[in-house]
Formats: sequence, structure tokens, C-alpha cells
Amino acid sequence: MSTVRVTIDPADPNFRSVGRIDAARVDATSEKEIATQQGADELEALQDAAKFTRRVRKRLGLSQTEFSQRIDVSLDTIRNWEQGKRSPTGAAKALLKILDRAPEAALAALE
Repeated sequence: MSTVRVTIDPADPNFRSVGRIDAARVDATSEKEIATQQGADELEALQDAAKFTRRVRKRLGLSQTEFSQRIDVSLDTIRNWEQGKRSPTGAAKALLKILDRAPEAALAALE
């Protein structure tokens, strides 16, 4: 592997745009547009968490009821996670990651 040295000249207009934002576009963005985008981002994150939770449960071959009993979480919570109404946090999120990567060990530890 070869090493390439690059000198960045802040006065060079070609380097000014790298990693920079379009200030005019940011200034033209309204608070309402920002709030709308934040809401969309949060909804997308919840949907990703919902898909992940559902995928973990299905890979284990468990119904929602069986899954809630095995991990000692209420059935309503599991449903809320899978419907994207709520998102697992903290220990629950860590447990889902462990169940995804090492399901046998995680289920054995929970028994």
C-alpha cells in the first residue's frame, strides 16, 4: 500500500466545498421544514426498530406471546415495539442485539 500526501489549501475553492454545507440552503430552511424532517427521521428510526424486533422474534420461531414470556416483557410492549409505536431502549435494546447474534446462549441465560 502506498501513502499519498495531500496538501489542503483553504484558499483553493475546490477544497472549500468538501465536507461543507450549503449555507444558503440552510438559511432558507424554515423551522416548520426542520420540524417536519425531524418527525420523518424519528418515524423512520421507530420503523427500523420495529422491523428489527419482529425479525429477531421470527428468527427465534416464537409468537409474540411466547417471546414476551421468554424475555419477561409484557405482550403490549412487544406489540408496541413491533408496530413502531415505541422503541426498545437500554437493556431491552441490548437484549435484542444479543438474541439476534447469539440466540441459544441468550435464551439459555434467560431460563
